[in-house]
Amino acid sequence: MAKQKVAMLTAGGLAPCLSSAVGGLIERYTDIAPEVEIIAYKSGYRGLLMDYKIEITKEMREKAHVLHRYGGSPIGNSRVKLTNVADCVKRGLVKEGETPLRVAAERLAADGVTILHTIGGDDTNTTAADLAAYLGANGYDLTVVGLPKTVDNDVVPIRQSLGAWTAAEVGARFFDHVSNEQSAAPRSLVIHEVMGRHCGWLTAATAHAYINRTRNNEYIEGMMMNTELKNIDGLYLPETHFNMEEEAARLRETMDRTGFVTLFVSEGACLDEIVADREAAGEEIKRDAFGHVKIDTINVGNWFQKHFAKLLDAERSMVQKSGYYARSAPANYEDLRLIQSMVDLAVDSALNKVSGVTGHDEDQGGKLRTIEFPRIKGGKAFDLNTPWFKDVMDHLGQKFHPAH
Repeated sequence: MAKQKVAMLTAGGLAPCLSSAVGGLIERYTDIAPEVEIIAYKSGYRGLLMDYKIEITKEMREKAHVLHRYGGSPIGNSRVKLTNVADCVKRGLVKEGETPLRVAAERLAADGVTILHTIGGDDTNTTAADLAAYLGANGYDLTVVGLPKTVDNDVVPIRQSLGAWTAAEVGARFFDHVSNEQSAAPRSLVIHEVMGRHCGWLTAATAHAYINRTRNNEYIEGMMMNTELKNIDGLYLPETHFNMEEEAARLRETMDRTGFVTLFVSEGACLDEIVADREAAGEEIKRDAFGHVKIDTINVGNWFQKHFAKLLDAERSMVQKSGYYARSAPANYEDLRLIQSMVDLAVDSALNKVSGVTGHDEDQGGKLRTIEFPRIKGGKAFDLNTPWFKDVMDHLGQKFHPAH
């Protein structure tokens, strides 16, 4: 077998799996193919374009297990779309007249890389497939095996993306503290905005984890520290639709009775309606290099706050966002197990020249396999028929309708 050289990169937003996945890849190669040279491109595709790389030394290999304890990415992230030439030129990542895909591919070839591991979402991994195709068309053999990372859990056809379970658990822990703000003033409205542009899985899963976390607490009924303090009164996802007047009337009854209302809102809930309204008013909506609406400029949580605070006659209202806190956490036990199984498969596939993205394939009975790149895409909607989600909505006593 020809000598192998492995490169890895992490890209896109953070998720509670990146550090552990990098550590796991280093450990696995060290265990079964210690002769393989390993490098990492610093800050994702940016580092690949600009030739910023880290050599994984003997000392790093010996301490790779430490990475399982940390959040973030030990090799850095960035958001770079190699097919967006104008953006890459504008940011100084390539020179005028250069093609980013070609620059990146030629860097991999010049570095002698035979295996590339990409840890990211659908954009990260499909871009890696484009690199492999470009190199293959030019006579260079590169095996690319991706690992699926996104707290949104929205990659088709993968059942569970790395880091999502942790983000839900940590988001629930975050709001367990924030919910106590209900006791700070009469008629308080507290909104928990959770990450999830197109998919409501994380918001729903965070609500589920929060309910499970608080359901067995010991309370003192008749005082503020009672069961109602930890209630969720409304849950809003990109996949669900609601009637504003009916919902306001339902929540107003809760506000009048308890003195507070708690809402869980996905950052993509009602996004299309809000964007359409603003564009109809002549406002230019900012978008990133991938063409996605810059969601922080839309501020869905504030939209819910503005409308419901008035309708509920709230004396105090606030929006708290768990996103950065949750996505920067180290992987929990469930994710660590998932990472290990996906890493082991990724290394085995790479050494056997099988390209794709590791994951439990929903189209093949949930089997863990290396899924073909052409089948990978983003934007998977949350299934509203998921049994635990129905349990959550029954617990809330909230009616909902599919958005489409």
